[in-house]
Amino acid sequence: MFRSFVQVFALLCGTSFLVMASGLHGLLLPLRGGAEGFSTTSLGLLGTAWAGGFITACLLAPRLVRRVGHVRAFSAFAAIAAIVALMTGILVQATAWIALRALTGFAMAGAYMVIESWLNERATNANRGQIFGLYMVVNFASITAGQMMIGFGDVHNGTFFMLTGVLFCLALIPTAISTASSPKPLTEVQLDLKALYRNSPVAFVGCMLIGVANGAFGTLGAVYGAATGITTTEIALMMSASVMGGALMQIPVGRMSDRTDRRYVLAFVAGAAAIIGMLIFLIGSRQATVILFMTAIYGGLAYTLYPVAVAHANDYSDSQNFVKVTGGLLLLYGFGTMVGPILGAWAMEYVAPEGLFAITALAHVSIMTHAIIRSRMRAAMPIAMRDNFQTVPSERATPEGIKLDPRAEAQPD
Repeated sequence: MFRSFVQVFALLCGTSFLVMASGLHGLLLPLRGGAEGFSTTSLGLLGTAWAGGFITACLLAPRLVRRVGHVRAFSAFAAIAAIVALMTGILVQATAWIALRALTGFAMAGAYMVIESWLNERATNANRGQIFGLYMVVNFASITAGQMMIGFGDVHNGTFFMLTGVLFCLALIPTAISTASSPKPLTEVQLDLKALYRNSPVAFVGCMLIGVANGAFGTLGAVYGAATGITTTEIALMMSASVMGGALMQIPVGRMSDRTDRRYVLAFVAGAAAIIGMLIFLIGSRQATVILFMTAIYGGLAYTLYPVAVAHANDYSDSQNFVKVTGGLLLLYGFGTMVGPILGAWAMEYVAPEGLFAITALAHVSIMTHAIIRSRMRAAMPIAMRDNFQTVPSERATPEGIKLDPRAEAQPD
């Protein structure tokens, strides 16, 4: 384990700074935008723009990296992210932020793909699982650290914008001085919608709807928190607790799905997330303790749905198609995250701040209904023929990161 860590230490350091900056910037923008009086629709479009830029990079970045090389490409992506972070502190205007947020999504996806391709090059059949686990831990810890920084300053001044730029620049240093050899060219993503749907209609529809719900909450959760009157520190804690709750609940929910039809588990968890969302919507609490408790439970349920859907899809596909199937579902999830913030913003603006959770509840009820209907139309895969459940990242995940998963076809040692 220690040897695996030493081999990829520089790359993981760069990842840590990158994700920390992304977490800080992603929480700072809706909070500052809300304080500046930006409309909820504009704040929702920040999430849509980011997702659009991220998906675009997943499709186009391999060509750019092939042309200029990994080091130059990563330097360009990190520099773009740093420039954008500083520009959002200078141009405090909704339309400018939406355009700049799309650039951030593009830069982040490109940077992630370069780092993940490097990690794939260092991974062997013997240590792939360890490196994948370390990468997941670094991501969760760094996003939490970046979000929690918000509680130690004032979002009304430019300090956090400058700090975000500094963190993006720091991500350059470990990668620039790394002695790791340049990896093979990035794999271009191919999205075969018909094949994905034939393989698993539940996963196809489910991943898009999960993206709708997670995109709405991930973008506008901080706006909801600010509307309830809780402090900035409590908002940061709320968003971090929801993500960490989802990370912790993946194992018990995944083990449950190993023992029964995964569609039943998907339906049960989605139904429970819908109930919690509707309770938040109907109660309309303004007490910080109640809000933190309920959103933590919500995150623990909502953020476990995607890996269960992916596991179900891979039960019906050949092992050599793991990257193709999972990569396709990731893009479908990304399309959902483009739609979710717009719907959530509409509900918050015209219904109530808690209307955000009415939208997520609608998505979760749709997932539950579709999973139950499909369970009557197709026999479950026998338990003995399934692979064991493994966690799968959805937020900030790229097709290159999927190849780190031990279930991906490993390269020869």
